[in-house]
Amino acid sequence: MNIRCETLEDYTVIAEVNKLAFDQENEAKIVEKIRNSDRYIPEFSLVAEVENVVVGHILFSYIDLVGEETLQVLGLAPLAVHPQFQRQGIGSALIKAGLEIAEAKGEAIVIVLGHPHFYSRFGFQASVVYEIESPFPIPEDVFMVKPLQSYQKKYKGKVVYPAAFDGV
Repeated sequence: MNIRCETLEDYTVIAEVNKLAFDQENEAKIVEKIRNSDRYIPEFSLVAEVENVVVGHILFSYIDLVGEETLQVLGLAPLAVHPQFQRQGIGSALIKAGLEIAEAKGEAIVIVLGHPHFYSRFGFQASVVYEIESPFPIPEDVFMVKPLQSYQKKYKGKVVYPAAFDGV
C-alpha cells in the first residue's frame, strides 16, 4: 500500500470511493466543496493506493473553534475506503499518516465525528474532556478530539463547521 497526497487526476476516483464507502453522494460532495474553499489544505488530502489503484481517501480541513477567540483547527472528514478493501488497515494507515503530517506542521488538535471504538485507538477522546462542544445534538462519545504536541488549553469552545458541510 502507498499513501500520498491527492492529485487532480485522483478527483474522480476519490469521489467514487466516497460514494461506494458511504453508499451515498454526500461525502463526495463535501470533498468537492472543501477543495473549492479556503479551508482546503492540499497536503491533508491523502489517498491510499493498492497496486497503483486508489482504494482509500482521507481529508483533514480547517474548521473553527469558537470560544474567547476563534481558532482554526483540523477537522477529519471524510475517511473513506472502498468496500472491497475495508477492514484491512487502510483507514488506520490513512489516519496515522494524516496525524503525522498534522504534528509536523504544528497543528494543535484534530476533531472528528465518528465511532469511539475506532478513533480512540489513535488517541481521540470525547471532546467534552477538552471543553469542546459539538455543534450538533449527538451523543458525547462520538464527537472526539485528538490533542497534538502544539495543543494548549486555550483550545476550547464550540465547533463551527464551514458552509461546505451544510446539508450533511
